[in-house]
Order: sequence, then structure tokens, then C-alpha cells
Amino acid sequence: MGALRVWRWISETWRPGFGAGVRRRDAGFGTEARRRSQPQASNKSKDPVEDQPFPGLLRTENLGVEELVDVLKAAVVDQKGPLVTLSKPQGLPVTGMGTGRPGELTLLSVLPQLSQALGLGHRELQVVRAPGKEASGLVLLSGCPQTASRLQKFFAHSRRSQRPTATYCAITDGVPEPSEGTVSVALKLERMDGINLAVPVASPSRKDILEGVKRTLSHFHVMATGCGCALVQLQPLTVFPSQLQVHMALQLCPVLGDHTYAARVGTVLGQRFLWPATTTKPQTQVLDEALLKRLRLSPSQVAQMPLHLHLQRLLLPGTRSRDPPSELLAPVPSYFSRTLQCLRLSQK
Repeated sequence: MGALRVWRWISETWRPGFGAGVRRRDAGFGTEARRRSQPQASNKSKDPVEDQPFPGLLRTENLGVEELVDVLKAAVVDQKGPLVTLSKPQGLPVTGMGTGRPGELTLLSVLPQLSQALGLGHRELQVVRAPGKEASGLVLLSGCPQTASRLQKFFAHSRRSQRPTATYCAITDGVPEPSEGTVSVALKLERMDGINLAVPVASPSRKDILEGVKRTLSHFHVMATGCGCALVQLQPLTVFPSQLQVHMALQLCPVLGDHTYAARVGTVLGQRFLWPATTTKPQTQVLDEALLKRLRLSPSQVAQMPLHLHLQRLLLPGTRSRDPPSELLAPVPSYFSRTLQCLRLSQK
């Protein structure tokens, strides 16, 4: 199975089920994270590899307002005064801007009800930090404008200083070469078939920058490899929609479950190449037969595969200016853990 260091990194506090817990180090914005009680697993529970192909995957688009609020309340893993941390399910949009269908529920749309459900009274929560719709992982919410402002300033200052505050883990189809490095590329949003897609821009001009082109930067580090796939640690140093997915596609190693940007990576005679981003439309990710067999998936199940991109760690400012940052850690979802087991990832 995976090497001990890898499993400690990705699942030190993992327990079956969604939102199973978060480990917090160094009391900064509060003391030890409050643990919520979780349902006890049956002694007769199946091996996750033998169970359904995507265990723990929640289809939030099928939920009503009250049901979604209940899900998010159960996903709260830390609440200290006005600061709330939860583990967002994959597929839940944060806002409806350019990502959702008309009338689709979003995290933002149910924050008033979630504030009431958490007993915050008149203090309505606002989003401070969250992964994109297709990713899972840590979300920071605050019911205090001063706290939200302090956190936003901390994140902005860290970006300017090129100090990463967010760490994602991803499983990629392919192994990035070299195993560690940075991806730096200018991106713009372009409308295609009714959705906004991130498109690389070569040698952007000053006019391009003024018109919305943004230079993006991410660090990546291959933590483990197996069966032609990789467990990759990703640390974005800029903020742009789908930045990490595009960066991995540019490395010819799209994230598993990326049904938007993986189509830009083609293969001829075993060699990968990039199709033009401006003419390549999103489609269900294509996986080779050997990988499907390893993942124990049928070709028809690939379309339901969730994006294997998880915001696992966030750094927060210390209580006082001289205090070191505190750290929030969230375990990966159950379907992510199942994929790791299927691929038998081992330390590189």
C-alpha cells in the first residue's frame, strides 16, 4: 500500500465518511478544534475499494435549502466565535457566477440559513476562503467583518510575499516531470458553450493585463507515484478560477475527474501533447483501459468521477502579530482515499 509518510500526510485524521474531522495546530484564531460527533462505522463495513466506486460523494444539486444547510452544518469542523471552518463537498458552487445553472443552490445562497442554524443570531456569515465548485476541502467563514478583513489582509500579504497559505492534494493521470517545480502562465477567462474557461495567454501585453489577463503561479511537488498516476501537492500563489486544473493540464498530467480541462491533453503513439485551448471543448475525461481496470471502473462510470482536488491545509495568522501561523488540516474524502488504495501509490 502507500508509504507511511504519504498516508500520514493525507489521512492522519481520516475516518470513513464526509467531514470526518480537522486537526488544528498552534492555537491562533482559537484553541483546539472542536470535534463533532460522527456516526460509528459498522464492524461489517466493506473495504472501500470493494464498495461503490465513489464512496461518500454527495450530489448537492439534488438537495433543497434545508437539506443543504443540514449537510453544511454537519460538515462544520471548527467554530470559534464568529470564525467557522467547514469541509465543502465536491460539486457545491461557492457563488453562482459563471459556474452554476439558474436557480442552483450555492454556498453563498444558504449562508443566512446556515448562520441561524449555527446559532450566530444576527451575525451573518461571509465567505473568506473557499475552493472552487469542483474541488473539495476547507472553507473559512466569518460572522465578524473585522475578522474577515484581518484574514483577507493576511492572505493578500502572503500572496504578495509569495508565501503559500493553501495546500491542495490532487491525484493526476500521469506523473509530472520534473517531480517538483513551478508553473507560471498568464490566463484569461473565455466564454465557450455557455461556460467560462481559463485559457493560457502567451506573452500578454499591458493591454491584455488591463482587460483581465492575469499572471498565475503555482508550486507542485510529487508526493507519491503508482500505476502511471501521481499524488501531487499543489500550492497556488495566485488566485484564478480553475488555476490548478489548468496548470496540471499544462504539465500533461490532468487531475483525475477533470472533465473540463483534461480534453486539452492528447496522446499519439504513447506521447502526450496539448491541443489548442481556444478550440478544445470540455468533455468526459478519457482514461486508458489499464487505469480503468486498476480503478475498478467501467467506461460509463468515468463521467461520474469527481475531481480529485482537495484543499487540505490552510495557514491562518497567529493571535498576535509575532505569533507563528496556525494550521488547519482536513482529511481527504472517502472516494479520494479509495482511489489512492486502488492505485497503490508509493512514496517517490
